[in-house]
Amino acid sequence: MSKDKKEEQLLEWQTKPLSDNERLKSQSNFLRGTILDDLADPLTGGFKGDNFQLIRFHGMYEQDDRDIRAERLEEKLEPLKFMLLRCRLPGGIIQPYQWIEIDKFAREHTYYQSIRLTNRQTFQYHGVPKGKLQPMHRLLHSIGLDSIATAADMNRNVLCTSNPIESELHQQAYEFAKKISEHLLPRSRGYLDVWIDGKKVESSDDLFKEEEPILGKTFLPRKFKTAVAIPPLNDVDVYGNDMNFIAIQDENGQLAGFNVLVGGGLSFEHGNTKTYPNVSLELGYVPLDKTLDAAEAVVTTQRDFGNRNDRKNARTRYTIQNMGLDRFREEVEIRMGIKFEPTRPFKFTERGDRIGWVHGIDNKWHLTCFIESGRITDQPHLPLMTGMLELAKVHKGDFRITANQNIIIANVAEEDKAQIENIARQYGLIRPEVTKQREYSMSCVSFPTCPLAMAEAERALPDFVTELDKLMAKHNVSDDYIITRITGCPNGCGRAMLSEIGLVGKAIGRYNLHIGGDREGLRIPRLYRENITLEQIINELDVLIGRWAVEREYQAESFGDYVIRAGIIAPVTDAPKDFWVVN
Repeated sequence: MSKDKKEEQLLEWQTKPLSDNERLKSQSNFLRGTILDDLADPLTGGFKGDNFQLIRFHGMYEQDDRDIRAERLEEKLEPLKFMLLRCRLPGGIIQPYQWIEIDKFAREHTYYQSIRLTNRQTFQYHGVPKGKLQPMHRLLHSIGLDSIATAADMNRNVLCTSNPIESELHQQAYEFAKKISEHLLPRSRGYLDVWIDGKKVESSDDLFKEEEPILGKTFLPRKFKTAVAIPPLNDVDVYGNDMNFIAIQDENGQLAGFNVLVGGGLSFEHGNTKTYPNVSLELGYVPLDKTLDAAEAVVTTQRDFGNRNDRKNARTRYTIQNMGLDRFREEVEIRMGIKFEPTRPFKFTERGDRIGWVHGIDNKWHLTCFIESGRITDQPHLPLMTGMLELAKVHKGDFRITANQNIIIANVAEEDKAQIENIARQYGLIRPEVTKQREYSMSCVSFPTCPLAMAEAERALPDFVTELDKLMAKHNVSDDYIITRITGCPNGCGRAMLSEIGLVGKAIGRYNLHIGGDREGLRIPRLYRENITLEQIINELDVLIGRWAVEREYQAESFGDYVIRAGIIAPVTDAPKDFWVVN
């Protein structure tokens, strides 16, 4: 398509009627709405009208317990409503004293009495009643945390490679993750007025003026995700985010600048061929002093050119498709005031977390604990929540939540290592029976809380991986692994579209099976079987894993690479054109 034609097409959809979300944002008084009125209403556990959407800009979603929804309906009761809160935690680093307070609130005031680590490198509360929302936000504020912009149409929690070995480089990259997060936050005091001060602010030209120089009065067209990665470890799945910064070292091992990638995203809609997952594309390299300028330029380009009439076509990857990558790059360069330099060489060789102890260059030890689906709770046989609390009471370093839903007990001195390990083993945070396959498997939350869930994910994962482990043993490949992810719907929260085996919920007990991603996280898997049960999926994988075990050309050939080389599935090479093409 010619440049003139693209400009004409861009102008055409920019002049279409706006989606109702745009009205909602413009009339929200910078995201305050009438949330305080709803907080004072005891007749419902939820929020009404626009406020149902506006609380998302403050990092919360309204949910209910779907396991008992029908039962309550029969009793003529409204669903058991409560809120999910997602904390803003750039790079996933949290201090032990903060964890102690977070644990206390979860035990005393949440319906599920748990803390969930997310693959956005932060924690979530599930089941917070409306009456506890202001106390919760005030608690977070008192320990230096917040939930601003962790949901809705803003730049969300910024990821950063956990990399506990190269501590000096990690610290430099982490500082930029924090700077990017702070730079792209909304400037409005709406969050503080509602949740911390509990103060109504009426909007008028005379009494109140507020500006959003980066996000604008109506914020972004759709959600926006950012990650910072340090090669060779792609533990944050950089190819699945709207904007990515790949750390480039100088000859002395110090951070020199970043390669900038844009347009990744993993959500799609069943049957809607206008939607598709896609991997990030390269814009070029920027030196350190232009990093924030580049971030702002990408965000404002998406703000001004993103689709505001069709939210299903509003993510950055669709903006790039509509504009063309060269035109998008040109616009970003104009806004940041320099041209991108050519992309510097880099290579990713691994993706998961290094479970267990690793020794850093600063002579400190770091223990990565595997947390299945990120769920930290106390079960009779697995008191993980109490274990984390006991660790927080004695740990002198920090905790790092990873983008794979695990947690690192970081910066442990040699003399403290034995004590930390003893506690971790006592409470099941170190479990020798956890297989490599389980370590490389992940899920989203799904039932019973997510309103978008079509099938089980978190609750289905343990048994599914057990069956997968049996197949790996049957075919003598238990020492290997296949990156496996389950999501309850196609919205992408479990990052199934960057896995070697991806299950995407289609209906209760039924999934679409995608295969053919790679270990480095560079390739989208293709649909292999549609709308089948978990038992059928295991049967399909029994055949495929058996063939992989026997036919792979070399010992290190991954499952995803094998099924493509063997012609079992075709690779997705151009997602806008071929993601929906059945093999």
